Amino acid sequence: MEAYQIQIIQTVIIIVSYILISTISQYIVKKVGAKFTYAKPRVKIIKKLFNLIYFVLFFNIILFIWGVKQSELMYFVTSLLTVLGIAFFAQWSIISNITSSLIIFFNHPVKIGDTISIIDKDFNIEGEISDIGIFFLSIKLNGDEKVTIPNNVFIQKMIKKKK
Repeated sequence: MEAYQIQIIQTVIIIVSYILISTISQYIVKKVGAKFTYAKPRVKIIKKLFNLIYFVLFFNIILFIWGVKQSELMYFVTSLLTVLGIAFFAQWSIISNITSSLIIFFNHPVKIGDTISIIDKDFNIEGEISDIGIFFLSIKLNGDEKVTIPNNVFIQKMIKKKK
C-alpha cells in the first residue's frame, strides 16, 4: 500500500471520528439544555462553540497526517495566536463572559424562570431569571423593570435561590 493511500485512510478515520464526537457532544449539550430548560439560542451557541473546538483539533490532526511541515505550521499558528492574544487581551471581558456562560450552562444550579436574590454589599437584586445569554443574564424585577448582569459578574456573586 502506498503512503498516500494510508494518508487517505487515516484522513477518513479522522473525519468519521470528528462527525461521531461532534454528534455525541451535540446530543449531550441538547440533553443538558433540556434538563435545565435553557433557551434554544443558548444551546445552539454552546453547540457551535464545541464544533469549532473539535474542527480546529481535527483539522490540525489532518494537517499532521498529510505532512505539513511543523515548523511552517508553527510559524502560522504562533503568528495567529499572537494576533488573537492581543485582541483577546484588549477584550478580556468578552472572553471572561463566554467562559462564564459555559460555567453557568453546565454547573450553575439556576435556570430560566427561577426566582433569585443576588446578595451584594451595595445593592441587592431580587427577581426572576428571564434569559441567560452568552454575555448577559437578564433578571425581571418586580414590576416591569429588567436588569442585565454580565455573566462573569454573576458567577462571582453570592446567589440565593428562592423556591
